This record gives sequence, C-alpha cells and structure tokens, in this order.
Amino acid sequence: MFQLLKGVTVLDLSTVVFGPFASQMLADFGADVIKVESPDGDIFRAAAPARSRGMGAGYINLNRNKRSISLDLKTTEGRAALDRLIADADVFLHNMRPKAIERLDLGYERLGQLNPRLVYCAAVGFGSDGPYANDPAYDDVIQSMTGFASMNIDPDAEPTLLPTIVTDKVAGLYALAGILGALMSRERTGFGMAVEAAMFESLASFMLAEHLSGHVFDPPEGSLRYDRLTSPHRRPHRTADGYIAALPYSTKHWSKFLRMIGRDDLADADWVRDASKRSERIGELYAVLDEATPSRTSAEWLAEFKQLDIPCGPVNRLEDLLEDRHLQAVNFFQPVDHPTEGAITTLRQPLRFIDAPAVEDRPAPALGINGRQVLKEYGMDDAAIDALVAAGALVLPGDRETS
Repeated sequence: MFQLLKGVTVLDLSTVVFGPFASQMLADFGADVIKVESPDGDIFRAAAPARSRGMGAGYINLNRNKRSISLDLKTTEGRAALDRLIADADVFLHNMRPKAIERLDLGYERLGQLNPRLVYCAAVGFGSDGPYANDPAYDDVIQSMTGFASMNIDPDAEPTLLPTIVTDKVAGLYALAGILGALMSRERTGFGMAVEAAMFESLASFMLAEHLSGHVFDPPEGSLRYDRLTSPHRRPHRTADGYIAALPYSTKHWSKFLRMIGRDDLADADWVRDASKRSERIGELYAVLDEATPSRTSAEWLAEFKQLDIPCGPVNRLEDLLEDRHLQAVNFFQPVDHPTEGAITTLRQPLRFIDAPAVEDRPAPALGINGRQVLKEYGMDDAAIDALVAAGALVLPGDRETS
C-alpha cells in the first residue's frame, strides 16, 4: 500500500465489484477507505469459494486495505452515525440507484451542504438524466446492451458473454479517474463536487473508442466496426503442437514476417508497404499468417518472432499464469496470512510508483470488524457506541451472523 493519498478518507458504501474495484485502488494508493456495510454485509461476501461464511474469495480480492463498519442505515441512529463520518470525509462512494439514495436521504444536495469539501461519487448503472436511470444493472446486462455480447466474428453465431466481469472493472476505473480528478480540483478551489460514473456509458465509450470507426464522420465513411479486429483470421494461431498469439503490426513487422516465410511478393507489394492501404486489406495478411503457423511448433515460432522483434506470446490457460516467470519475477502473487482466513494469495497492486513511500497491505476485513475503532476516531465514546449496538444501528462482530 502506497502513501500517495495518505490523509484522504473515503466512505465506501458500494458493493459487489464496480465500486469496490475503484475503492480498492484508492486504498492501495493510501486512502483510509472505510467500507460502510449493511448488517448483512456486501453481498459479494457470499460468492463461493470461501473458507468461512461471509469471506468469499472474490470479496477478499477486492477489499484489501479497507476497514469495515456495519451500520443499519434504515434506522435513524445509523444514518446519524454515518452523517458524523460524512462531515469529516473526503470522498463518499456508493452504487445505489437514485430511488434508493433518495429513500436514505443520502443525495449530494444534502451531503454537499453537510460537507462542502466532499467529493461525492455515484457509481450507477445508467446516467441519472436518461430513461434507464432507475433500471438495475449488472455485467451480463451491460455487456449485452453495449454490443460486447454480439461482437462475434460469425454474424450468425449466438451472442456470448465474456467470462469476466468486464463492465464493473472498466466502469470502476472510470469512477476512480473521476474521483481523483475531483480531488485535484478541490485542491485548487477548496470545494468538492459530485461525480457520476455510469456502467452503461462507460462500457459504451470503451467499446466505441475504436468501433465507432467510420461513423466518426458525418456522413459515415465506412462501417460501424474497426475491421482489423473483426477479421475472422484475427485469433490465436494454430501451430504444429498448439497455439500462439502473434501480431505483425507495423510495415517493418510485416516485411520481416513475409520474407521469413518466403512471400517476398507480398513484402514488396505496394498495398502491404502502405499503412493505409494495408489497413483496408488486413484480413488478407491475417489469413497468410494463419496459413503459415501450422508448419512449426509453438516454441519455434516464438523464438523466431522474438528474434525479429515481432509481438508474440504463448496462449496461456489461467493455470499457466500462476507459474508465469515474469509474474513470479515481479512478485505479482502475494502470500498473506489473513487474521481470520489463514494462508491466502492476493494480487499486488499492478501500478508501480518509484521511490514512493509504502507500507504493508492490510487484508480484506471481516464484517464490521473496525466499527468500534472507527467511531471512536470520530469522537464517540464506548457508551454512545454501545447505545448504537442496542438500537440495532451498529453491528459488531458476533452480533449477527453474516450472510
């Protein structure tokens, strides 16, 4: 955990992946992220596999470096306790729909008055000024709505979903960027602001950055696809004993590759040497690559491509990543002794900040484990905290079984 955001307090009311992915980055950067959970806890705690109830692997991997307090915000006492935290917080993050936020009276209009320096981030499914604003949003739905599911090379194939929670993670990065931008603005102006990060708009932007293609122009100049990516021959290439990924990209790359396989005719062709013309016919070159690779083993091709400085790599399974020599060398996988879950493996923050001060990561917290500590830091004594527990507004470990 770096110390770049030391002194910044984040109240994180988000659940599952979208918000927690963003807030874990803030925590990795050194912010004090206080995860405010319901008495039942973040629903992602229940996602299998798990060693103990409420501490699923996915939750553990998205909530390091945070502290947990469990408040029942349906109670007057719980909301009052949260207001006490909000008054001194720097960032407030949630992923509730507008109607839910209204019911809890946690909108920016009130919280901004309570704390004018607050950066308020709503991590939502759809932008609040559109007709879908109050619709529920999950990765499967947003992948489908933004064209991801239908981007098959074969137009007659059934829609398919990427087997990763791409929407939440992409939108989480947009939310992170928005929060950091708002914090920078506050340094200049002294005032916070509201940030809205929407899953649908974020993934649509992510998808259309290249696939808007010819429709950038009015009237359109070509299709609503980036043709290089939709070529049927753009795929891992079969070799004599497996598959590899290889991407001759520049004119120099293609010239080296084509001469290596004895296709001087293509290497010297005007349309191959001209980047614009080559882009229009790139599928033809991918087909040549696809036809050539079965003639040698994967190891032979990778050695040859590396010697020619052509981008390439093996086609790994997830299992292969655990033994990957580069990931091993950079200590990507971190062994941790978790206080409740025992020996676990976590992923280190992939960003590197040279010469930045850092401290040891904290493992993901059990539900409500830091509740008493946090409230004491905000001026409440044991008697006041015990009164919250008695009112059912604060849940401490052991008070209620997590789900």
